[in-house]
Amino acid sequence: MRWEGMRESENVEDRRRSGTKMVVGGGVGTLVIIILGLIFGVDPSALLQSQPGAGVSAPSAHEGVDQTNDPREDRQAKFSSVVLANTEDVWTKLFSQSGKRYVPPKLVLFRGQVESACGFASAAVGPFYCPGDSNVYLDLGFFDELAQRFKAPGEFAEAYVVAHEVGHHVQNLLGISDRVHAQRRRMSEKEYNALSVRMELQADFLAGVWAHHAQSMNNILEPGDLESGLRAASAIGDDKIQMQSRGYVVPDSFTHGSSAQRVKWFRRGLETGDIKYGDTFNSPDP
Repeated sequence: MRWEGMRESENVEDRRRSGTKMVVGGGVGTLVIIILGLIFGVDPSALLQSQPGAGVSAPSAHEGVDQTNDPREDRQAKFSSVVLANTEDVWTKLFSQSGKRYVPPKLVLFRGQVESACGFASAAVGPFYCPGDSNVYLDLGFFDELAQRFKAPGEFAEAYVVAHEVGHHVQNLLGISDRVHAQRRRMSEKEYNALSVRMELQADFLAGVWAHHAQSMNNILEPGDLESGLRAASAIGDDKIQMQSRGYVVPDSFTHGSSAQRVKWFRRGLETGDIKYGDTFNSPDP
């Protein structure tokens, strides 16, 4: 992916040097947290509070010390900042075309654990967007998880991660998130899971819309990038996650969509670049 030399965003807060490390009880509970967290958009506080022994923090060896960052991680931080700046350019343009003003989110980089308006979060929950403070939270170690655990390496796969979370921010600005969350109390768990799937698939679609316009504006794609992004979308489907963790699949418990669904909507955004084709909520076959 072409990104070096491009503008970096000013909306980045680097908290990597001020965190503590999270100590979480081992066993199945830890695995569940990790697996659920690696699927984007999970409410971190709900995950952590529901696990026995979770939420026990211990001071890091680096707490209160000005840590020296890993050069490789610093490169990932710079890359993430460039991707964020790219999303700012794309969504500012698209919002302006529809007579709206785009207010960009802040990207918060952290290590181990972080406080957000949505509650306390461990790195185990993966990248997430918090509508309470309009921040995207990212522990850069997730990129290694994406490459090693989920076999989806590549910079465009990493860019997809950031763009998906920014997609949730776009939903928040458009009032979609509020409408979805308002229905939670009126639905069964199964019904709300199905609605959550449609919301996540739309965020995948919006990530594709970003990539479509980023390519036309900045020519970011290199050979193999599309395959890398689609591989990432497939790798984090609920069906693959469940099969890895428990050996069987429970579709009624899906909250983010199957691998095929995630690839379908990300690809649709890539191909059309038009928000009007991303109404996952009224699609008869998401």
